[in-house]
Amino acid sequence: MLRLGYVQTIGARQYVAYGEDQRTQPIALPAARGTIFDRNGQDLALSTPAKSVGADPSVISDRAVAARRLARALKLPAKDVATKLASDTHFVYLARQVDDDVAKGVKDLDIPGVLVFDESARLLPAGDMARALLGSVDLDNVGVSGLELRYDDELSGDPGEYMVERDLEGRTIPGGRHLIDPAEPGDDIVLTIDRSLQYATEGILADQVRAVGARAGWAAVMDPRTGEVLALANVEADPGTHAVANTGNNLAVTQNFEPGSVNKVITMSAGLEEGLVAPDTELEVPDTLRVADHVYTDAHSHPSRMTASQILAQSSNIGTIEIAQRVGMERLDEYLRRFGFGQVTKLGLPHEEPGILLDRDNWSGTSIGSVPIGQGISVTAMQMLIAYNTIANDGVAVPPTLLKATFDADGERHAAPPGEGRRVVSPTTAAYVRAMLAQAVTSGTGKAAAIDGYDAAGKTGTARKPQPGGGYRDARGRYHYVSTFAGFIPAGNPRVSIIVVIDEPTTSPYAADVAAPAFAKIGRQALRTMRIPPPAGAGAAARQPTPEDSKVRAEPVAEPTTTTTVPTTVPTTTTSVPATATTTTAPGAAAPAGRQPAASTTSVPPRGG
Repeated sequence: MLRLGYVQTIGARQYVAYGEDQRTQPIALPAARGTIFDRNGQDLALSTPAKSVGADPSVISDRAVAARRLARALKLPAKDVATKLASDTHFVYLARQVDDDVAKGVKDLDIPGVLVFDESARLLPAGDMARALLGSVDLDNVGVSGLELRYDDELSGDPGEYMVERDLEGRTIPGGRHLIDPAEPGDDIVLTIDRSLQYATEGILADQVRAVGARAGWAAVMDPRTGEVLALANVEADPGTHAVANTGNNLAVTQNFEPGSVNKVITMSAGLEEGLVAPDTELEVPDTLRVADHVYTDAHSHPSRMTASQILAQSSNIGTIEIAQRVGMERLDEYLRRFGFGQVTKLGLPHEEPGILLDRDNWSGTSIGSVPIGQGISVTAMQMLIAYNTIANDGVAVPPTLLKATFDADGERHAAPPGEGRRVVSPTTAAYVRAMLAQAVTSGTGKAAAIDGYDAAGKTGTARKPQPGGGYRDARGRYHYVSTFAGFIPAGNPRVSIIVVIDEPTTSPYAADVAAPAFAKIGRQALRTMRIPPPAGAGAAARQPTPEDSKVRAEPVAEPTTTTTVPTTVPTTTTSVPATATTTTAPGAAAPAGRQPAASTTSVPPRGG
């Protein structure tokens, strides 16, 4: 009697809790993952309903028989199902996100303790388009790569819980408690990506990689004024079949490569900004130049005297090195870092690389020769395109972004805050370099990048790839190349910037042959997609170059704005600069004897750019 009284009074709560724990079965309610849209509201990734199968092993009377029956329905090994049913827990997953006919087959078995419930599966409406960029989720809808990982907190939402009272055979107790704590869905996000442009860029890039027998290729398209990424494509060739397809690796931000001559824009910008050269400054440019213990060459013929504009347009290694010697090691290093090299961008994509820059203390005697022409340093394609955006945007670097807005559970739109610009060079320097890059397309190494009706601007870059173990030759003594073209359109009022990188082309190593044509094709598509009309008076790409293209105009350049049209021929300046360049290594450029960067043991490809 005393014991009964104790159980009914003082100890009642404990036993009530025991009973509730036996009867109450909580079921997690996953939150709906937010949808990823492109800039125009097109679906890129969304969640769809899916069926999953679970079980409470403690309720199943004959687990061996149940395992055999469930294995047939789920098309799984009976041993695997039996192992799960042998668990002492009250809930195990048997299969996730199964087809509807499989879920129906499990339901028809009517095994007490076996549950079929709703979950959600991630769906990519466009297949593997933007595969590397969008990334993926695991079975629990948690982002594991790409933008799914980058914005997992925004997309995930908060899971809920469903509480139901069941008897020992797993049947719902009539009149029992049914409590639902609803899940909070994740935010939808709107990207800056344009779905149609992304699709076209991937197709053009894949076709080019296939045509030139390359190992891989990556490309990015941006709005240089806002930093918005409009397309980001990454393709690779299968080593066995040579089939080219989208890759899961965001090569545009994860792959370091030596940029070659596209890096000459940084060297030229430094020389102009410091007042050491002007566009019409003439330099004596020999065919070869010794820097410390290495001889650099310009194998293609050129005049013995070249203006700074011609040096960039014709991609002269010697002329660029001479300008770098005027700038000096310390200032050149400063400009490389100013333009964003050696640090990750603001995109925040997983596994993004910062590139490789030598510390100034580690520069050798040949560094002042190799670094200005893009050897002995490494960058990512996104870093290099941001540098070109800076020139296109009047000398102001704008952080890149992939996020345009988010929509919360109530449908309220929240625009992504704009990035804060940072001045790198003056508007005048940027205007000069834009005009030089336009000349590189009309009469220089970038003619294949021309687009009818528009004045394109850009630069070729061809660089040898460092090989495992050091040096640039592989085990068979061969060189491998990375070919790059970076630029923007229109030259006077840039609205679209593009970089194309082709990894190890086999038909030709030169960017003029393999990267520039892809730039033009992607550029035409971008201009159509973004509805950018030809500027008045454009047509440099449609006419034949004339001697006027390499002459210097008499009119000075005013301080431009982002809408000022810059002439494709290069204006002059009244800055007085000595006509003959020194070939003496800048003070501070020498390093301790024997310390050599990777590029010091090789010459550049036999053709500039």
